Amino acid sequence: MPIETLTWLMFGSLFLLLLTGYPLAFLTGGLAVLFIAGLWSPEALSLLPQRVWNNMTQYLLAAIPLFIFMASMLEKSGLIEEIFDVAYKWMGRVPGGLAVATVAASTLLAAMVGVIGAAVVTMALVALPAMLRRGYSPILATGTVMAGGTLGILIPPSVLAIIYGLVANQSVGELYLGSVLPGLLLSALYMGFSVVYALLYPQAAPRIPKEEAPTWGERWRALGKIWAPLLLIFLVLGTIFLGLAAPTEAAAVGAFGSLLVAALHRRLTLANLRLALEQTAKATAMVLWIIFGANAFVAFYVAQGGDRYIADLLLGTGLSPWGILLLMQLILIVLGMFLDWVGILLLAVPVFVPIIRQLGFDPLWFGVLYLVNMQMSFLSPPFGYALFYVRGVAPQIPMGVIYRAAIPFLLLQLTGLVLVMLFPGLATWLPSLVYGR
Repeated sequence: MPIETLTWLMFGSLFLLLLTGYPLAFLTGGLAVLFIAGLWSPEALSLLPQRVWNNMTQYLLAAIPLFIFMASMLEKSGLIEEIFDVAYKWMGRVPGGLAVATVAASTLLAAMVGVIGAAVVTMALVALPAMLRRGYSPILATGTVMAGGTLGILIPPSVLAIIYGLVANQSVGELYLGSVLPGLLLSALYMGFSVVYALLYPQAAPRIPKEEAPTWGERWRALGKIWAPLLLIFLVLGTIFLGLAAPTEAAAVGAFGSLLVAALHRRLTLANLRLALEQTAKATAMVLWIIFGANAFVAFYVAQGGDRYIADLLLGTGLSPWGILLLMQLILIVLGMFLDWVGILLLAVPVFVPIIRQLGFDPLWFGVLYLVNMQMSFLSPPFGYALFYVRGVAPQIPMGVIYRAAIPFLLLQLTGLVLVMLFPGLATWLPSLVYGR
């Protein structure tokens, strides 16, 4: 079968079946089985178990359940409420203070968990009601919760960076360092937007009355409550950045540390431990099944010459290297409107990264661009995950409001993506400083 026909048949079938709502992992894996059996032979299916086994034995994959468990355990420890309380005490009096505090708390949370769902859902339960009670606009309140929650996909220890490192053969430690400044940049953009919004529309983000503002003593005492998570951040990220531990070993330290944090907060109960383990098992199974299914799908397509076909297609457009890079980013943005982030990675990255190397771009820089881009997928209508996370825990917010709340923050994420493209040093300076790239 000509590769052009196969491309339309494979990806057309995938997009049509996605409209049925069937899980991506089983669609990609099922289509891989059908195409291998139909175009090669049923006997060729024996190659799949070997491919899956090779994936399962990747040492770095062990970091995924460990980081997910750490996120689940910290959520059960009540730590997120305390982080928001500290951020509120320190930033509550600035214009749009509660929105700014929400983003600040989400940024700190992202540096501990690396998992999007837990951050968005918990901040929607904690920060969203607090803002709505104070008379905040649902647009600003919902937008900051969703945008702040997505920082976990970029700021280390991001689970997505681990999978990207495996697929693209890129150092996870370098990816973690490269994503720090872009993550803080986006956090600053979200905070700046909240302040400007509050200044332009003061009735949509009322300031906390002076008489209710916490004293300096209360602020310092509140800060003392979060020494344990700050120490945990240093233990997890510091050991990776200083080269003392690999991401998997650091994840194990983080998982154990989350148990100690839960014990310090008197939340280390059998019930909470069981719930955290259940959440870890479900989330890990989802991620790993997507990895196995999409990997089989892409492996068959590459074996048929699909990667060379896509490369020739992109390089034959007549665009400059920067034009091809922009086209790749546009493709990722469109895919993010419909597909799961892990699926996008496994479908696009194995094809795009060799082209990036061929064009002479820094693959680390491209990896950070990919992570920034994937933040947008969580807010992109119609199927952005963060939109439905908020809808699930805050049914009083109409879906139309949630969509409108996402738009300004999507534009901020696009601004962040453009800035990292124009100033590659945002992604490469820290890795160069630490690893001497």
